Amino acid sequence: MLAKFTGWGLLALIRLLTGAQARWWGCPPKAEQRIYFANHQSHLDLVMIWAALPEELRSITRPIAARDYWANTPFKRWITTEVFNAIYVERGGGAATVPPAPPAAAPAERIEPSFDDAPAPAAQLEMPLSEPLPEPAPEPEPPPAPPGSAEALAPLQPLIEALQSGDSIIIFPEGTRGHTGEPQKFKSGLFTLAQMFPEAVLVPAWIDNVQRVMPKGEVVPVPILCSVTFGAPIRLEEGEERRPFLDRARAAVVALRDV
Repeated sequence: MLAKFTGWGLLALIRLLTGAQARWWGCPPKAEQRIYFANHQSHLDLVMIWAALPEELRSITRPIAARDYWANTPFKRWITTEVFNAIYVERGGGAATVPPAPPAAAPAERIEPSFDDAPAPAAQLEMPLSEPLPEPAPEPEPPPAPPGSAEALAPLQPLIEALQSGDSIIIFPEGTRGHTGEPQKFKSGLFTLAQMFPEAVLVPAWIDNVQRVMPKGEVVPVPILCSVTFGAPIRLEEGEERRPFLDRARAAVVALRDV
């Protein structure tokens, strides 16, 4: 009950500060399983898009939240879990890996002294000053995890479980907040989810002006009229490759900026 009253109060505050206008330009609000994907410029993005949804959709739609920000205090953790019913994700890719220990050095071979050969003259042992020492070759980067492998799916597991339970989700395919006004290249998570859940409706969304309400580094919101424009759904075409699909999804989001 406390969470419900807090949600109502927070919704009223958000709409007072931002207006939280929802514009359903390409599709109507509908209680079906959806993956909403939007641009990302502020920590308030998840709050804004949550507030823009009608009540019947908020109850079945779960936004993602960066664990390092939204779970770093008891109050924010309570808000995100009890009010937003958010899904925590780790920013920067999945769990950290521990580098393997270097192999043990082989015992040095014993060399018996020999007096047969005289040492080389000192002049022959000196390195020419004009020739620098060769730089060691850089270590090759480890290959990326194969698509669909357990390692590749680990960061998406909370989203997969939410979709398997029938929920809709709100994701930000850029992964991190941008600050140029242009969305960054989309990461592969949206493509993977579209492959795994072909029945989920993929709805692009453009969140406008929310970065001015809570600029990066600020803690006090500023009243600014904001809106969320929901566009026409897209789908993963049969045989479509990962990067063309992600570029097309990003273009669908950017196209809503001028609607």
